[in-house]
Amino acid sequence: MNRFLWMAAACILCVLTSAQAAKQPNFIIIFCDDLGYADIGPFGSKLHRTPNLDKMAAEGIKFTNFYVTSGVCSPSRSSLMTGCYPARVGLHHNETGRWVLFPGNKRGLNPGEITIAEVLKQKGYATACIGKWHLGDQPAYLPTRQGFDYYFGIPYSNDMGAMNGAGEVVTNRNYPPLPLLRNEKIIETEPDQRLITKRYTKEVLSYIRKNKDNPFFLYFPQTMPHAPQFSSKSFAGKSKNGKWGDTVEEIDWSVGKVLEELKKQGIAENTFVTFLSDNGGALNWGANNAPLSGGKGSTMEGGQRVPFLGWWPGTIPAATTNHELATSMDLLPTIAKFSGAQAPVDRVIDGHDIRALLLNKPEAETPYEAFYYYYRRELQAVRSGHWKLHLQRTQQGRGKNAKPKTIPMKLINLNEDIAEKINVAQKHPEVVKQLQQLAEHARRDIGDLRQVGANTRAPGHIEDAVQLRR
Repeated sequence: MNRFLWMAAACILCVLTSAQAAKQPNFIIIFCDDLGYADIGPFGSKLHRTPNLDKMAAEGIKFTNFYVTSGVCSPSRSSLMTGCYPARVGLHHNETGRWVLFPGNKRGLNPGEITIAEVLKQKGYATACIGKWHLGDQPAYLPTRQGFDYYFGIPYSNDMGAMNGAGEVVTNRNYPPLPLLRNEKIIETEPDQRLITKRYTKEVLSYIRKNKDNPFFLYFPQTMPHAPQFSSKSFAGKSKNGKWGDTVEEIDWSVGKVLEELKKQGIAENTFVTFLSDNGGALNWGANNAPLSGGKGSTMEGGQRVPFLGWWPGTIPAATTNHELATSMDLLPTIAKFSGAQAPVDRVIDGHDIRALLLNKPEAETPYEAFYYYYRRELQAVRSGHWKLHLQRTQQGRGKNAKPKTIPMKLINLNEDIAEKINVAQKHPEVVKQLQQLAEHARRDIGDLRQVGANTRAPGHIEDAVQLRR
């Protein structure tokens, strides 16, 4: 009898343990490179066929006021990983003042920072990064040193190799052959980029199958549609928007395969999937940011407001739209809360828990009193509510004899003027004053051209950094 009771108790404990484990959701972040606000169907594209993203939106939620913290790659990616503004963690530019990291740079994401992957490791999650990293190419900066168990991908942008888009060797940039890494080992150089989206997707599907029975975090930063654009034979030349459209439609195919695999493995209802871009679309390559003005590299809305979709069948209400302001910095604290993990408490984190927004709670409002638009070290704009203030600044002229140009202050009502054309500063001096005060707070806290922020942390720095070579 005692033996029977012991066995029954053990069985009950097993069931309870399994049930508890099943409650730990999986997380997948699909992060595109340079995708425009209106490049996909859910955000108005008429050129690109994106049936899978259309379905993802129909089964989930889209955010119309979702922001990243920079108009370019590395700073934006640092915020996604750490939940902080780039200047907070020293990745608003590289060590020479250029806006992103380049092969062999000394600067990178400080290994002392706590990434989403490291937060989830507390709770026993398996973690993988498959795709473009771009937070430093030195061994100490690679994903495998930042909380990821596994890495497969290119460590920086796809144009930072020895070949150009036509397959010709370029000798004037001093870049090594583009490396493809598995964990920390270069397994190929100058991989055929026509196959890169399919290869990433194959790796992702394999990872999902291998980890379907335990909680996992999969960071899937796509290389495309960043220039130069490449697509496989199945998509090349098939869109109505040239190479750009071809890559977008292949990315849509990739998303469809991921969601299909989750359903096939029976874990869709236990997996939270997000889809977004690292910055605004590159207009000179074919992106569409309508109805926003500006694009990649700017602090106009088209530079930092990006398409965002959230999908979690049975948890996130289907076919919902949220217009509250949220940002990529929110993913770390939000995912921590969903998983039961603890977000960092020993340092300043700028992101917020936005579970109520994702779950479309009727009372949910943006947690942001202010959102700050930085370009490298310079604070250029601040948003609070529907008001956006472009701060007066001096812009350096181009050319040998060009003189500096003063860019005047401009107040925008984003509810009425999403294209940022009409300056209403004279009509609302009290709003200007309020936003100027918020800007001064950011300068003291995060920093600006004229001062170092009081709550910033040093980036990683390796004095004897070398370029990755096979």
